[in-house]
Amino acid sequence: MSHDFAPAWLKLNSLFVVLLGLIVALGAHPATALPATLLTDLVFWPFDGAQTLEAPAARVLAAISGGVMVGWGVMIWLVIDRLLPVDPRLARLLVVESTLAWYLVDSTGSFVSGATVNVLLNTVLMLAIVVPAWRIGAHRLPAMP
Repeated sequence: MSHDFAPAWLKLNSLFVVLLGLIVALGAHPATALPATLLTDLVFWPFDGAQTLEAPAARVLAAISGGVMVGWGVMIWLVIDRLLPVDPRLARLLVVESTLAWYLVDSTGSFVSGATVNVLLNTVLMLAIVVPAWRIGAHRLPAMP
């Protein structure tokens, strides 16, 4: 992955995170919950229609978690777009560390709740963000003492 492609790839991934967050947030209302319900059913494999977001507690958690994902995706975009040109080391740190924090908490929670497919999906997304983020600005960074 070239140094020039990494920021574009990360922006694309940030838009994916925003889109995923919006899909999850749609689960907050029964009339718009189908995409989030299908996603929930997918991560609680097998894909059998057994999972729903009918409980008010599930709907509010969909709203909260979807909102957090949208905010995280916007943050990644802004870090890459605005901070990377000024301070590549800090940009890389923010993207990598926030992604690893999300991955650890989300994957642990997914595993203990029985949504093991989500751990696999999280791993793919984490690698799609961390691998290129590790490279951003690397050619402009002075050596560490």
